[in-house]
Amino acid sequence: MTVPARYAVWAPDPDRVRLVVDDVEYPLTRGADDWWTTDAVLPHVGARYGFRIDDDDAVRPDPRSRFQPEGVHGPSEVVDPERFAWTDDAWTGRPARGGVIYEMHVGTFTPEGTLDAAADRLEHLVELGVSFVEVLPVNGFNGEWNWGYDGVAWYAVQHTYGGPDAYDRFVDRAHALGLGVIQDVVYNHLGPSGNYLPLYGPYLLQGLGNTWGDSVNVEHPEVRRYVLDNVRMWFRDHHVDGLRLDAVHAIRDTTRPHVLAAMAEETDAYSSFVGRPLSLIAESDLNDPIMFRPREAAGYGLAGQWSDDFHHAVHVALTGETNGYYGDFAPLSALAKVLDHGFFHDGTWSSFRKKRHGRPIDRGTSPTTALVVANQNHDQIGNRAAGDRLAATLDDESLVIAAALTLLGPFTPMLFMGEEFAAATPWQFFTSHPEPELGKVTAEGRIKEFAEHGWDESIVPDPQDPETFRRSKLDWSSLDGERESRILTAYRVLVALRRTEQAFVDHRYEANEVHLSEDRRWLVLSRGLLGPDAAPVHVVVNFADDVAEVPVPTAQGEELYRFGEATVERGGVRFTGRGVVVVR
Repeated sequence: MTVPARYAVWAPDPDRVRLVVDDVEYPLTRGADDWWTTDAVLPHVGARYGFRIDDDDAVRPDPRSRFQPEGVHGPSEVVDPERFAWTDDAWTGRPARGGVIYEMHVGTFTPEGTLDAAADRLEHLVELGVSFVEVLPVNGFNGEWNWGYDGVAWYAVQHTYGGPDAYDRFVDRAHALGLGVIQDVVYNHLGPSGNYLPLYGPYLLQGLGNTWGDSVNVEHPEVRRYVLDNVRMWFRDHHVDGLRLDAVHAIRDTTRPHVLAAMAEETDAYSSFVGRPLSLIAESDLNDPIMFRPREAAGYGLAGQWSDDFHHAVHVALTGETNGYYGDFAPLSALAKVLDHGFFHDGTWSSFRKKRHGRPIDRGTSPTTALVVANQNHDQIGNRAAGDRLAATLDDESLVIAAALTLLGPFTPMLFMGEEFAAATPWQFFTSHPEPELGKVTAEGRIKEFAEHGWDESIVPDPQDPETFRRSKLDWSSLDGERESRILTAYRVLVALRRTEQAFVDHRYEANEVHLSEDRRWLVLSRGLLGPDAAPVHVVVNFADDVAEVPVPTAQGEELYRFGEATVERGGVRFTGRGVVVVR
């Protein structure tokens, strides 16, 4: 058993800190480094403890608490980080770049909404053929259900999901099945309820906030260490294979190296130590390749970043929606540029932002797989007024076109739970703030946000209504439905095709070529164009419902996959309606 050697807390702001262990109080002594400690009592597994700050008799949780069994307002519990009997010694891992990622939310992935229940469903992902499961944030938040981005206990696994033991069982099971685990973490802000860090010290930049609250003070050495130690915890103690870093554009840091580069440095060093790949993937709104540019070339050296441009281009091409940030993606040439260059906004004018946005990717040195792309994800669905998925409005042909462009395109593909079987359930924004006023403000803010974007306020569900959470749960009984089975089969075939055709694993931008007809609404993505034994494969898409004669001069006429009415011939494809064909 390995438990912390002593109780300790960094608290530069208070004049007095007392430790409470199982209802017994002990005074703490401040060190020169502002860490408070005591030798009067030693930690033991299962002990409930917390801290009294100055003259406040309330017991506050440990900022580095590993478990909050009674929620984020309750006492912390001592946990042995090495308690779990891991069985994943044979797991060698794999790089995130080029894998197929499956994004899931623990609370709505199964009816039970727990990590153990989610672990029991992992065989579905194996049959689908994905490489990684990416879990939305599981760190402790206030209430019973939440997307996870309102977390306040960064070191603890949410108690309603099963706590740290259930989390380790989940990861161990995933590894046994050959699946990597990427954990979504939030280092740009803390949630509105249960955040006691400011009582201890300058964890936040007061008055210097972002969309979601005060920014984290990562320029302070101890706060920076708090973040970096959390990164290490997920890799060392929970055996995860990667971290998805939420909204890094909201992290304020003017120091060098940037905290993201420091994360990457420590992650790479630990990866060398344990002998398996470990990956960091950023969610960034900056369209700046500094995220994944090597540190040797003045980049941060992350494995990759999400690309919203891909989502927007595919979404507009299939739905015709051009409101808000979709406006710049109206022409089909926007999708062609994304497939060819990675970013659409690479220094171009963004009408939504009303300024130039982004920087170009060096196509000669950056792999295409540094961009993680999706045609649906938790944000792009959940931030719609009704939380409606593509399956709610698109026909089967359109859904499979989206899947083919995602899975057979040049980037690292990510799927959102349920899209692989055209789930009919929505994914809506839900909270369970126990504080009535906070719940009221959240609901009103949600309605105001959508009103500003021109959405119908009447269709916006109340985030605090338990039914909003319950209706967002996947309905696994629907897998036997005709439509669900048809789409699931298509996804399985496309994932397998990506794995078996060498053309789909060439990660050089120059290995791809895009041709299109703006007027006739067809597009051809050719892959695998380089190398001495180049055998290109063409993804041919008809976005229109009309007949289309699509020239593919180098095609030999070997059909690898087809969804929709089409005839494949040497040198081209003839569509009689919307659909996609993969041809060699």
